[in-house]
Amino acid sequence: MRILLVSDAFPPLRTSAAVLMFDLAWELSRHGHEVVVITPTPNLGQSYIESVEDFGTLLSVRAPNTKDIGYFRRTVGEFLQPFIMFSAFKSSSVSKFPLDGIVWYSPSIFFGPLIKRLKARYRCTSYLVLRDLFPDWAVDLGVLNKGLAYRFLKLIEHNQYDAADKIGVQCPANMDLITGGAQIRSKCEVLWTWLGGPPQSVRKCSIQVAETQLRGRTIFVYAGNMGVAQGMDMFIELATCLLARQDVGFIFVGRGSDAQHLRAVASKYGLNNVMFFDEIDPSEIPGLYAQCHIGLVALDPRHKTHNIPGKFLSYMKAGLPVLASVNPGNDLIELIQAYQVGYVCTESSIELMLENALLLLSGLDQKENYAVRCGTMTDKLFSPDVAIDQIITGLKE
Repeated sequence: MRILLVSDAFPPLRTSAAVLMFDLAWELSRHGHEVVVITPTPNLGQSYIESVEDFGTLLSVRAPNTKDIGYFRRTVGEFLQPFIMFSAFKSSSVSKFPLDGIVWYSPSIFFGPLIKRLKARYRCTSYLVLRDLFPDWAVDLGVLNKGLAYRFLKLIEHNQYDAADKIGVQCPANMDLITGGAQIRSKCEVLWTWLGGPPQSVRKCSIQVAETQLRGRTIFVYAGNMGVAQGMDMFIELATCLLARQDVGFIFVGRGSDAQHLRAVASKYGLNNVMFFDEIDPSEIPGLYAQCHIGLVALDPRHKTHNIPGKFLSYMKAGLPVLASVNPGNDLIELIQAYQVGYVCTESSIELMLENALLLLSGLDQKENYAVRCGTMTDKLFSPDVAIDQIITGLKE
């Protein structure tokens, strides 16, 4: 099949969405499909650039920046993106060949008009990889109220669902949270997130723990976005509780709206067991995790929608057990408990978080075989082969 992938994040961006879609492109190509990727790229020197990559063809389109800016500017930029991308696609050489299917990633929720135009032009089917239920999670966290802006965004969301022939939600708990009626929900199925992509040698990480004040310690690591959706203050509290333990340290790597806030809190309390680093290239992540012992997962407990963060999968691939704080009812709870790959709490209780952290540290001391259990879960649930088969089946229905 000739398949078009649409995503607002793709390498060289270092977000989990960018990595996930790159891995999807590579895996589809490995399965014998012809792949074209279209992605918005701010600050491009021309309207679009076509390039030949290992996975297929990449069409980078100059479009407004929608990352790390105010909500209003982001909304305007995302609203304009699909129209700009369609215009660039029509002008490119890749538009001269048929498409058998379109796969797109959400967020963003604004790609509906682009998908509908492409489907009409090529008379093909589409598959929506739906990871976040926006704007509802923003309401849960108090970022948005149910006013005019919310109603506008819900219309955009439903337009996106209407454009899809199949919708892959990332966990069972989200199946019942999809709004738009029975017709929309009948399109939905659970599509677990995948771990794939080309084999990579472990690249030396620019972060060398042995050369820092945390050398020789058992390291809790967090690598990824530090924003309002994560609710990471609890981990700073945990570091405060463990400050007296000279054998434990915390490393936070990444960016986000709360990154400076977390740094400021750690500095205020003199937490010499905590270090912050700017985001690193995804190819360095395995090298980072090889120096660490426990992965941290944070989702604000006010969430009513559910999420399997990409970083959780990367921890599992690296064989790191997890210490997680997530919203009640999240499918991550059952996964962690069923496969015994860490500990999880669903309430804002530093006492419970500390208890779980101590249990994990004790398990490491007792040589618990976490790495084997992490590998077992990864192979069973998060195989790219399973995801590819499911997506291709959805496109053929």
